[in-house]
Amino acid sequence: MMAAVRPEAADGGVGTTMQRWYVLLMMVLVYTLSIADRYVISTVLEPIRLELQLTDSGIAFLTGVSLALFYVVLGFPISWLIDRGNRRNIIAVCLVAWSVMTAFSGLSKNYIQLLLSRIGVGIGEAGGTPGANSIISDYFPASKRPMALTIFSLGAPIGAWIGADIAGIVNDHYNWRTVFLVLGIPGVIVGLVIFLTVREPRRGQLDKKGGDHAGASFPESMRFLWTQRSAVHVMAASALTALWGWGLMWWTPTYLIRNFGLTPGEAGSILGPVHLIGGGLATLATSWWLAQPKMKDPRRIVRMMGWGVGFATVVSGVIYSTRSLELAQWLFWLFIPAIYFYIGPCFGLLNNLCEPRMRAQFCAATLFVANVGNLIVAPQLVGFLSDAFAPDNVANGQSLRLAMLCLVPAGAWATWHYFRSAKRIIQDEERATGIRPA
Repeated sequence: MMAAVRPEAADGGVGTTMQRWYVLLMMVLVYTLSIADRYVISTVLEPIRLELQLTDSGIAFLTGVSLALFYVVLGFPISWLIDRGNRRNIIAVCLVAWSVMTAFSGLSKNYIQLLLSRIGVGIGEAGGTPGANSIISDYFPASKRPMALTIFSLGAPIGAWIGADIAGIVNDHYNWRTVFLVLGIPGVIVGLVIFLTVREPRRGQLDKKGGDHAGASFPESMRFLWTQRSAVHVMAASALTALWGWGLMWWTPTYLIRNFGLTPGEAGSILGPVHLIGGGLATLATSWWLAQPKMKDPRRIVRMMGWGVGFATVVSGVIYSTRSLELAQWLFWLFIPAIYFYIGPCFGLLNNLCEPRMRAQFCAATLFVANVGNLIVAPQLVGFLSDAFAPDNVANGQSLRLAMLCLVPAGAWATWHYFRSAKRIIQDEERATGIRPA
């Protein structure tokens, strides 16, 4: 086991550059496992639905809504604890817990067992991302946070690739239950490594408004959020982007299986590389761009995201309209990267738009609105619409296509919020951190 990383939490130091980046990369791994364990079920959605003889709306509730209800609700009390307690310990415990429940998903023999396992995954994952955001923000100063949290967001494309490509291969060679066992066990090991090798930094040590270990109350945090109008717009924009992009991706493997006659493994082999390569490159390019001096102005960041999401919204409309698999495959390389490049900048901006003692609760609020959209509203709405559009209420490829097209306009709504947030973002960031952006 490698030696413990010591950022000298007692005196407020943040350690060496290598130590800071080690912690960042460990948090990337946490996010990777969270995304993989959360979204892997979309790859094996159709085999599970057929085995359990469910409708589209029924499988949406079992696999998406059940996890999300507990994930988004428990995010608030756990984030309250994160803003007061040892974040390293909370992250490690949560990671082990959701990994064990992922493995239990593979051992499930019926509807109830799988439902309870997915609920357990949601409970565990509620502490992962808020804790990681908060601890990263105390290793990197305000000017570097959008870049650091964009690197952190690399966990999303890597996790989605594992959940699509690797999971599809395992499913085709074995079965859907084996997929969950393969993904669950490594998380227990990573959780122990984090507990043994990562040290807790002093909260708010890199901000002028730092050092408050008491943490803000939930009502106080939400009142402050509401007065930060640019934060409200950034949060709404990120939530609508997730509703649009990740909501469509939740059903995309099933869409490819039904409309083009693919197996889960074949669908995963199409989507997985786009997630890994396209999403990864989009994230890295965004990180490089945010590191440029001119991007210290947060108005440039939100406008960049607005143009990117607006363009990709048009592309997504073509993807789910075309009858050509070849065209859809090419356009995935434009659409899928767009559901990644906004994640890091949004996290970074929101961490700069709140006081240090509120960061985990701001993150939880962001995750709440985003995941209500992409894990509750989108899967269930598409499932209901697909059942409604289907002849004799038996969902098919065409009914699913029409249902997914109803979700596309949400991307345009997100675009409006990105541009609207630029109006007050300079003043709001200075108010939160005491540091005026260049």
